[in-house]
Amino acid sequence: MTTSSEPRPAAPRTTRRIVLSTVVILAVLIAVFFVFSSMYTDFLWYDQLKFAEVLTTRWIATAVMFAVGFLGMAVPMFITIQLAYRMRPVYVRLSSQLDRYQEVVEPLRRLAMWGMPVFFGLFAGFAAGGQWQTVWMWANSTPFGSTDPQFQMDKGFYVFDLPFYEALLGFISAVLILCLIVTAVVLYLYGSVRIGQGELRISKAARVQLAVIAGVYLAVQAISLWLDRYKTLITPEDRITGAAFTGVNAVIPGLSILAIVAALVAVLFFVTAIIGRWRFPLAATALLIVAALVLGIGYPWAVNTFQVKPNQNQLQAQYYERNIKATKAAYGIDNVETTPFKAQTTAQAGQLRSDADTTASIRIMDPNVIPPTFQQLEQYRSYYKFPEKLDVDRYTIDGKTQDAVVAVREIDTSRTGSQTWNNNTLVYTHGYGLVAAAGNQRTDDGEPVFLERGIPTSGALTNADKFEPRVYFGESSPQYSIVGAPKGTAPVEIDYPRGKDSSDSQTKTTFTGDGGPRIGNLFTKMLYALKFQSEQILFSESVNADSQILYDRDPATRVAKAAPYLTLDSDPYPSIVDGRIVWIVDGYTTSSSYPYSSTVNLTKAISDSVNTAPGFVTDDVNYIRNSVKATVDAYDGKVTLYAWDPADPVLKTWQKIYPSTLKPISDMSAQLMSHVRYPTDLFKVQRAMLGTYHVNDSASFARQDNQWETPNDPQSDASNPELQPPYYLSMKMPGQSAAQFSMFTTFIPASQGGPSSRNVLLGYLAVDADAGATAGKKAAGYGKLRMLEIDADTSVPGPGQVNNSFVSDPTVSQQLNVLKIGQSQVLHGNLLTLPVGGGFLYVQPVFVQSTSGTKVPKLQKILVAFGDKIAFADTLTEALDQLFGGNSGATGGDGNITPTPTPTPTPGTTPPTGNAAIQAALQQAKDAMLARDTALKAGDLAGFAAADKQLTDAVNTLIQLEGAGSTTTK
Repeated sequence: MTTSSEPRPAAPRTTRRIVLSTVVILAVLIAVFFVFSSMYTDFLWYDQLKFAEVLTTRWIATAVMFAVGFLGMAVPMFITIQLAYRMRPVYVRLSSQLDRYQEVVEPLRRLAMWGMPVFFGLFAGFAAGGQWQTVWMWANSTPFGSTDPQFQMDKGFYVFDLPFYEALLGFISAVLILCLIVTAVVLYLYGSVRIGQGELRISKAARVQLAVIAGVYLAVQAISLWLDRYKTLITPEDRITGAAFTGVNAVIPGLSILAIVAALVAVLFFVTAIIGRWRFPLAATALLIVAALVLGIGYPWAVNTFQVKPNQNQLQAQYYERNIKATKAAYGIDNVETTPFKAQTTAQAGQLRSDADTTASIRIMDPNVIPPTFQQLEQYRSYYKFPEKLDVDRYTIDGKTQDAVVAVREIDTSRTGSQTWNNNTLVYTHGYGLVAAAGNQRTDDGEPVFLERGIPTSGALTNADKFEPRVYFGESSPQYSIVGAPKGTAPVEIDYPRGKDSSDSQTKTTFTGDGGPRIGNLFTKMLYALKFQSEQILFSESVNADSQILYDRDPATRVAKAAPYLTLDSDPYPSIVDGRIVWIVDGYTTSSSYPYSSTVNLTKAISDSVNTAPGFVTDDVNYIRNSVKATVDAYDGKVTLYAWDPADPVLKTWQKIYPSTLKPISDMSAQLMSHVRYPTDLFKVQRAMLGTYHVNDSASFARQDNQWETPNDPQSDASNPELQPPYYLSMKMPGQSAAQFSMFTTFIPASQGGPSSRNVLLGYLAVDADAGATAGKKAAGYGKLRMLEIDADTSVPGPGQVNNSFVSDPTVSQQLNVLKIGQSQVLHGNLLTLPVGGGFLYVQPVFVQSTSGTKVPKLQKILVAFGDKIAFADTLTEALDQLFGGNSGATGGDGNITPTPTPTPTPGTTPPTGNAAIQAALQQAKDAMLARDTALKAGDLAGFAAADKQLTDAVNTLIQLEGAGSTTTK
């Protein structure tokens, strides 16, 4: 019997191969499914919003550019590799080292020949896909209708065409460099290029291939150098952006010469491909390098050092003028109405009589101080919240325009008590109502005078029968909520914490709008369960056939996704428009390629004491337009985009790319128009540029002797000062016939890198911020920039000086110390500057709040200043009268509010006087504070209010005894 010696089948190896293949296939399928789920849920979101065109355009454009990039890299590389291999010498003596290389490479040759083009093609495809916007803007570009002063090219060439040509030439250069490197490696490995015995031998086929690729690369560089001439107009030089004397007379001619030399070197390489002589193109390449050093670096340095610097102001004058003109046009500051202003600094009786409408509208309620007051008086339940910074708007009440401080009462699911998925997703789904307070009024206790408040909401701004108060889409909305239910189903969403018959039970509701994708079927449930990593979406029985999922609910996020080409204002604000709460968002089109315009950093320009900007995707720009006004419905999240500046070439270009996403201004209702305002961030950018570009002549620009800056906010931290923000206010500028809703800012001398030596006013800028109330039509004066340029012979104190006068005045300081008695904290509100009475009036509200426990800032006093005089009183009317000799001639908006009276002594007793009176008032204040703290700890709100009233009475008594309201001359 014989034993078979046949080998057993390699079953374990086959099994491992099958298992590995299965794992790889499953991993790929899972990855594909996750990608698909993300893309499909994105499509559902855009489709529900009626902006699917935005998403599909991006997908198609990205796919097309990926294909172009992939093929543009892979095909040339594949062809060069194939040519280099097929034209290799058949019989050639290789070195032993090359033999070993070929032994390693040959088994992988086929994989490398296909794999390398695919590998580099994928990278090129992804890079090209990221450039789709550049290509689409070039293909749909719109002329600006004006030309640059150097090359006489339309400015659209720099904004749309030049970025595309740069990207294209960069891509072609990368392809040629890689092809050249790969070709050289293949030619060397297979003997077409041999190095040995001190000489280099190249076969004819290799010579032709290398020379042609090098020649094409040099030709591309010649074109790139020629285009670099145009780039000098958007490149900084000296103190400006754009070609100045050195650029025009040295850099541009040098680039022209280099482009011609590079083209000639390319021709020599092509000649070498035919005649086979390398010395001419190599020598020419060395000459090109030397010429690049001389013409690109040496000659411009010499011109700048020996010609420009000794005669800078004269030689640069015309180029400074180019920069001034272009910068003003790019930022929309070329039509500023500048008025020389000789300010009065002496306060006299009746001086404000002609400015009564301005003083009556002075906003004494600071939107950055009173948010805790809104929170305490209008929160109602812990799961509601108000923002840390309120917004300023205006409403027409009884035929008169009223400035208002507004905020939306939003839901805060982190404070619902029971933190369950059911509560946070299905029950607590929305906020309720908009709260508005008069900006120029207060109650006797220093609290806001509400124009709209309460749950259910009521007030002068809405009609309860035609108003939708629910806020499903806001700045603090939950990540996602699931809403909607079949008809007849009992509501589960908490609407507001009060029964319909004023009972303690809660009123519930069901969302009936169209606010998000429907997720009633199993497939969409699964997709969204993956998206939000929540299995409850898949298994909850409350998710039914009528359910919608609401997400991406922040107004700015929704607008950014609907119009990805816009840079958005950092301050969306809510308004009541046609019976709905809507968020109004300003959108900007920007560019960093406007010729001769100086660049600004957006983040730096818009940052101040009330707004720390997070940073923009496009941060450095030199062109900006408020081209789009967007609205987001707070109930159903509907996004509407209006072409606010239809003449903007950048917007026109995007309209060609997304032809059906924008609506004309004519579609804007009268109510919406009445709440549109001039955007804050644009005004900040304009004031940043006007600090330097308020001058019109190159001589002053060159001397830098009249540069301005925005003053620091007096209330900001002295160790980390921040700029004073601009303020909205209804006021009348000199020369205007009536008060307008405006925004203003001030200027002081520039510090030139160090602390400013003089905090005096040099300029005052205001913009007409009211778009009017005519449907489909802007007000004629909207956006008009008005500058008061203050006479240099008149010293008008700036905000810093005025604030110092307030805090250093002995009488004011003593009265402020009285307000701080016990556990009280004094808060200084916004320091407003108004051009009234022929000069500048400063107004600052003073609030008092507790340092611990419940904090409710209450307006107790008003500080005012005019020239070198200051006053401190209970109301603005009193303060103005004291400041202007007993009768200012005007009435503050709070003039009809009677201050809290001094307590009347008990009959039959002798009122204490002198030190005894002060001691008695101090004891009364001490007793009241103890009683207030006791009531607060016990939760006795009625007792707290009574004790707080007693404390207020005692403080007012002390103020009167200390001579409150006296006028002080500094």
